[in-house]
Amino acid sequence: MSLNSVDGGPAPEGLCLVTGATGYIGGRLVPELLAAGRPVRCLARAPQRLRDHPWAGRTEIVRGDVTDAASVARAMRGVEVAYYLVHALGSGEDFEETDRRAARVFGEAARAAGVRRIVYLGGLTPVDVPERELSPHLRSRAEVGRILLDCGVPTTVLRAAVVLGSGSVSFEMLRHLTERLPVMVTPSWVRTRIQPVAVRDVLRWLVGSAGMPADVSRAFDIGGPDVLTYREMMIRYAAVAELPPRLILPVPMLSPGLSSHWVGLVTPVPASIARPLTESLRHEVVCREHDIARWLPDPPGRPIGFDEAVRLALRRVRDADVATRWSSASVPGAPSDPLPTDPDWAGGSLYSDHRELTVDASCAALWRVIEGIGGENGWYSFPLAWAVRGWLDRLVGGVGLRRGRRDAARLRVGDSLDFWRVEEIEPGRLLRLRAEMRLPGLAWLEMYAETDGSGATRYRQRALFHPHGLLGHAYWWSVSPFHAVVFGGMARNIARAARAGDGPARPAPAQGPASRRTSSRRFLSRLLRSSAR
Repeated sequence: MSLNSVDGGPAPEGLCLVTGATGYIGGRLVPELLAAGRPVRCLARAPQRLRDHPWAGRTEIVRGDVTDAASVARAMRGVEVAYYLVHALGSGEDFEETDRRAARVFGEAARAAGVRRIVYLGGLTPVDVPERELSPHLRSRAEVGRILLDCGVPTTVLRAAVVLGSGSVSFEMLRHLTERLPVMVTPSWVRTRIQPVAVRDVLRWLVGSAGMPADVSRAFDIGGPDVLTYREMMIRYAAVAELPPRLILPVPMLSPGLSSHWVGLVTPVPASIARPLTESLRHEVVCREHDIARWLPDPPGRPIGFDEAVRLALRRVRDADVATRWSSASVPGAPSDPLPTDPDWAGGSLYSDHRELTVDASCAALWRVIEGIGGENGWYSFPLAWAVRGWLDRLVGGVGLRRGRRDAARLRVGDSLDFWRVEEIEPGRLLRLRAEMRLPGLAWLEMYAETDGSGATRYRQRALFHPHGLLGHAYWWSVSPFHAVVFGGMARNIARAARAGDGPARPAPAQGPASRRTSSRRFLSRLLRSSAR
């Protein structure tokens, strides 16, 4: 991860700057650009979160924030094409102002650095709807596009509606609503017409836009070949996934606010993210043109249709081959402070709960259990307590316990893991998780697989909490009586699982409905065994 070109050395020819590389689209765009022969530099607030991506060693990764003019200017040095793939959605009531300021900083820095082209992925807006009537989400996306088009650098603005791909927020919302509810009472927006697009086509257009002629500076509508209502999308998803037919009953009185809580209840998508998405579905979003084909002709079979996009996404999910997920991006408002390394941390109190056990298993067997924790594999102690904590978190607007895992057996830095995020991983030795649930303080959970001086395998577990104010101290002391059950049981059950060789195996490719039901029965059995211990 060289920084030479940023620090004053020559930049490689054709260099592309990618913002939002820790997010869903950006994390998939980088390897596509590399495959197309383009050198890549990534701008990230937390560069360490990109460390374990398979392409990280072939890119430059620089620290910075799109709202910080100095860091953006440094990142723009020697860049030919700059991708703007960030937004402030969910960061607070003033997110539109943050988006506006960031777009201006980015455009001004690109012009000053002599960047040849900016490429921006925005949202498809409805026809003949005044901008003041759009959802704040769509209104801000449209404004960012205008700011970039007016900055003096040739700009390609790609406007997409629902993006379908394994791990995308739109796909996960559709998947969980359809799979979990055979009979649905739904909001009226399920009758809104939408033109979904496959993530593979979005990436193809993003990569191709880098080579557009200098005299092309405009917005393009991008979409797949199918125009469907959300109701039709759920019906067709059920057919592709080989589920029984779904009964869908629209109810007009469900407001966007209520329907976002309904989505949050049924799917892993929290209400804070679901609300702007559902508000955007009030209006029809259908492409008015397909002019991009004049510069980037569609190959045979493209754009990909809805059924094929769902089939491809499901195959990736079932093969545990999901490169990025909607939860890959940071959760607005979640703690981002790294674990303090000074044991006498000057920042204030640091409460801890320590557990340590000798394990009658190899260090490798113990590590498989540690790395496989969470998601469908569970947390190895008192499942009801973990579930209740997840529900409470969602009730106060947090992410809850249902984000699951990107991969059933392997983790990397930056992965979301239920209501945790992987802050550090030393394969075979250490997994450190940082809490992203709503708390009056900062929390971490560490798990170690080690060998002592006599050659015995040792499991070491440490939960840490840095309280904020009196409420934080009260929170720790109110939950500490339960630590023996939750954390003590967790340590014992992880040791038992390692001894029994119960670490997760990578799933067999392309499971069908019958094997998914078998997997669910195994998971339920594991929960019952864990509860009984």
